[in-house]
This record gives sequence, C-alpha cells and structure tokens, in this order.
Amino acid sequence: MNRVLRKQLKRDTPRGIVLCIDLLIVLFTYLVSNLFLTNFFGNFDMELIMNKLPMVFIFYPISFYLFKPYRGIIRQTSLKDVENVFLTCLFASFLLTICSSLQRNGFINDRYSDYFRYSYSFIFLHLLFTTVMMVLARLFYSQFYHSYILDIRNHRRVLIYGAGDSGIITVRALQSDTKIKTEIVGFLDDSKKKIGTRISGYQVYAPETIDEAFILKNKIDDIIISIQNVPRLRLNEISEILEQLPVSIKIIPPATDWLDGNYTNRQIKELKIEDLLGRKSIELDNPIIAEEIHKKVIFITGAAGSIGSEIARQIARFNFKTLVLVDHAESPLYDVQQTMKSDNCENIHYVVANIRDEHTMDLLFARFNPDMVYHAAAYKHVPLMEALPYEAIHTNIKGTKVIADLSVKYHVNKFVMVSTDKAVNPTNVMGATKRAAEIYVSTLANNGHTNFIVTRFGNVLGSNGSVIPLFKRQIDQGGPLTVTHEDITRYFMTIPEACQLVLEASVMGHGGEIFVFDMGQSMKIIDLAKRMIRLSGLSYPNDIDIKITGLRPGEKIYEELLANDENTVKTHHEKIMIAKVRNQDLALAKDAIENLCKVVVSSSESVDAFTLVGKLKAIVPEFQSQNSRYESLDKKASVS
Repeated sequence: MNRVLRKQLKRDTPRGIVLCIDLLIVLFTYLVSNLFLTNFFGNFDMELIMNKLPMVFIFYPISFYLFKPYRGIIRQTSLKDVENVFLTCLFASFLLTICSSLQRNGFINDRYSDYFRYSYSFIFLHLLFTTVMMVLARLFYSQFYHSYILDIRNHRRVLIYGAGDSGIITVRALQSDTKIKTEIVGFLDDSKKKIGTRISGYQVYAPETIDEAFILKNKIDDIIISIQNVPRLRLNEISEILEQLPVSIKIIPPATDWLDGNYTNRQIKELKIEDLLGRKSIELDNPIIAEEIHKKVIFITGAAGSIGSEIARQIARFNFKTLVLVDHAESPLYDVQQTMKSDNCENIHYVVANIRDEHTMDLLFARFNPDMVYHAAAYKHVPLMEALPYEAIHTNIKGTKVIADLSVKYHVNKFVMVSTDKAVNPTNVMGATKRAAEIYVSTLANNGHTNFIVTRFGNVLGSNGSVIPLFKRQIDQGGPLTVTHEDITRYFMTIPEACQLVLEASVMGHGGEIFVFDMGQSMKIIDLAKRMIRLSGLSYPNDIDIKITGLRPGEKIYEELLANDENTVKTHHEKIMIAKVRNQDLALAKDAIENLCKVVVSSSESVDAFTLVGKLKAIVPEFQSQNSRYESLDKKASVS
C-alpha cells in the first residue's frame, strides 16, 4: 500500500465521513428492506417507497445526534460501540413506530398515510439490517486497519491458556494493541465442557493435545496463562508441561493491577521463576503493624539494598512521623529516592553514611531520636568476605555493635536485625560474622528499654547479587549457566515476603527472640537453572548448557535455618517460629566481640586475616570452615 495513503489512513477517520457512511447505510438498508418485503408480498411501488423516505431521514439523523455512534474510534470498535449502534437504530425505529401508530389511530389525516404510515414488519426488518450493516462496516474497517494500514513489524502468534472471563479479556487486550500484531490461534482449557467448542471465534484445545509438532505447525510464539487466582501448585504443574514446548510462556497480571476491569498487552509479562517459587507465598496481614509505626520515627540502615529498600517502601505506606534511610552506597540510595512513593515524602530523609562511623551515627541518632531501628546493613557475598575478613568483621559485627549500642543509648523502643540462614552452623566468614552479630544483639536483650529482635531467613529471589539475576544475564549472553555443585540447594523467598517477616517480627517481638520462617522445601540450584532456561523458550543443553564450576570458598551445599542444638517455639502465625538458641556465656561472648571490634578499629586492613578469623571462631565455636584456607585453624583447634 502506498506510504502516503497509509499515512493518511492511519489518522482517525473524520466524524463527518463516518456520519455520511452511516446515512448511506440507512438509505441502502431502507431500499433493501422495501425490496425484500414488496417482492415477498408482490406489491412493489417505487413512488410509495420514495414518499416514505423523508421521515426515515429525519428520525435517523435525530437518533445519530442523540447517541453519536459516529464519534467512536472506528478502528478500535468494541462491544460498547456495538451497543451504542443498536440503541441508535432502536430509537430511530421507535420514532418510526410512534409516527405510524399516530397515523393508524387518526391523529394524522389519512391522505398523508403514504408519508407517515410504515408496516411494522418493515420497521423491524430495517432495524435489523441497519444495525447489522453498521456493525459489520465498523468491524470490517477495524480488521482492514490492523491488517493492511498499520505498519506493524512485531508479529506474534499465541495460544491463551484459560478460556474463561480472564481469557476473553486477554483476547481484547491483544486485539486493541496497535504496536504489536498478535494473531490468536486458540484457547487451551482443562474444562471438558469447553474443549472442542469455539469462544470469541477461537477453537478451544485440550492442553494434552498440544505438542511440539502442533507448535511448529501453527508457528506458535507464545502461550499466555490467563487464569486469575491460580494456585501456585497448579501454576507449577501448568508451567512444567509448557516448558517442554519451544515457546515463550507469559502470564497476565493479577486483577488488582487491572485498570477499570481490564489490562493492556503491555502488562502481560514473561512467566518468571519468582512466580513458580516452590511453595505458597506467605502474606502477613497484621493491622497492628500500622499501629506500631503510627507517628513513629523509623531508622533503616542498608536502606539502598534489596531488603532495606523494600522495608522502606512498605513502611512508607503507613502514617509514620519520620523515616530515615541510611546507606553507604550513594547511587543505589539515589535510585531509592527516585522510586519512593509516599503521601509523607517531606518526612523521608536520605542519608549517605557508613554504619562503621560511630561519630556520624551518634549525630544521626541525636538528631532524629528514632523509635524503631531496622538494621539491614551488611556485607553478604560469601567469596568476597572470605577473602576480606577485615571488611566483614568491621561492617557486620562492628557496624551492628555501633547501631545496637546507640539504640540503647537513645532509648530506641525496638531494634530489628536482619540476619541470614548462613549464620546457622557457619562454614564461611560472612555467616560467622552474622552469627556473632546475633550473639552481640542477644547480650543487649535485657538492657531495660530496647527490645532486640533478630529475623533469620534464606536467600531472597531477585536480590542484588543473587543467583536469579546472574542466570538471567548468562541466558541473555547465550550461556552457559554456572552452578557450583550439582547437589547444592537453597531456601528461597521473595523480597516482599522477607520484608513482611521483618515487619511482623517488629510487632511480635518482645526482646531476645530470633524469628525463623518456615520456607518450605529447599530447591536444587541446578533445577532452578534448567527451569529458567526453559522459561526463556530455550532448551537445555541444546540451546544453553550448564557448567559445574566447583564450590566457592566457604560455600555450603545445604543451608540450614536452625543450628543442631536449637529448637523452635511456635508463634500465633503457623509459618513463623522462634529459635531457642544454645546456652552461652553472654558476658564472656560480649567481651570477646568487643575485643575483636577494638582490633579491627585500631588496626589497618593489613591485619593478619588468620588472626581475625581465629578470634571469630572463638566467639562462634560452631564455625567450621569448608573449602577455605581457614580450615587449618579448625585442625589446630582439634589437635589442641
């Protein structure tokens, strides 16, 4: 099609032209209706037909003026437009019926019967023909516009899994997109009543009949899962079937994200591994959280990190007094500032500072006098901290000590520390420093004012530096995906879940508790990698392979949430427990931790790493190094 003509047609059709076409349709259907009836009854009279025409061309324009069907965007004709067309024609027919009835009942002289009297069969037939023709004209133009006028280069052929209301809304969302031409091949549905039928004009197939041959024959690009409130277990089952096919798997947004009961094509997203987390998401809905935060000064360390920033976002929804976000990383904190949404933005303070700087932290506590502290600042990457124990101890232990001591000094009501499952029977420096920080917090539990609470959970899906973003980058680069060990497993939770746990703990805790989360079954990382490859529409190992690189220094094959000599106590929430840690001489442990902090503060980074790790092992006796240069310290301890 000529580019100039296409450019002109791309513009909205002028309303005057649409009105003229509608009037021509009224004239055409008027003649057709009369021809149909007069031929049927055998009394064709052209003069009579022309005499009755003026009233039709008076009443229909009146109806057009009242209902304005010509104002709709023709290329985006919807059921609402069809309804409006029908009402327009129905009202015009109603006027013709009234006119004819008045003449029949003597209100109009009989000599004008040729002008005002219409047969009811004609009125009904004309209504039917006019409505159908006007609707068909709109649908034809809409199809013509999307097929020939739009210069769409993105062309996708899709199947929709779910032939219910949500699936029908998905059809409308795909058809209304003017940027991406989507051809719907059909529906998939589990209902035997629907299989074999046609819905919205599309065939409904049984999922078990869709195999690779069907996909290739029909050139399917995507399968969109369009089922609202689908249980996670069922979503996993559907995904495991579809992952075997050479297609991309997508999913519609939850209904809470729809606008006016609908969503757009842009909201349909790729099915992610986060959607398939191997357990039901835990949503904590505790109204006491809002009461706890109401008119309080909240202080968050590590506020630019994955956990700290999400805690900040969730707290920002409540009616806090002041929210202080502290982080040493300037650019990530700036990103948080740009994305933070709150009705109380003027009371959110962004502070670039290091928790190891006791003087600066003291000034901040004196300035804001916080009621609650959420301590999420920490170094968390195992290999880096294994190589740099000075940094791990200085931030994770000394930094925690600074914030905890200031919480006591300034009579903070609650101090909530974010810990990790790597603190349980630690095999690396990072985990051991987090366990030492837990111990130090425990030593302050009975200070008389501040309630010290610890939350301990596993890996967070999608957090900075986690395995999910790494695998995504490697897939984008064409692989291979790197896994350190074939048997390595991890517990996973989503970022919002982790932060909900932290907020719940701040309400439930009375001081001295370590809260652990029932994270379900651990997942094998290699299985996670394979699923991510399949979810990308690729195959393992043909398209992307997996490379086993070997365990990194200090890395465990299996993570734990409880130490061997710990047990749990149930809380009012079935998925949250309190860990009862082993008995320990807290006074002795406190002295040892304070001594270690003095060493890192008074020494430079060149202090002997083995000396620091040796002192750390004395504080955390269950710390047994694995695949690490510090294993020699464990051997010396066992010999002595």
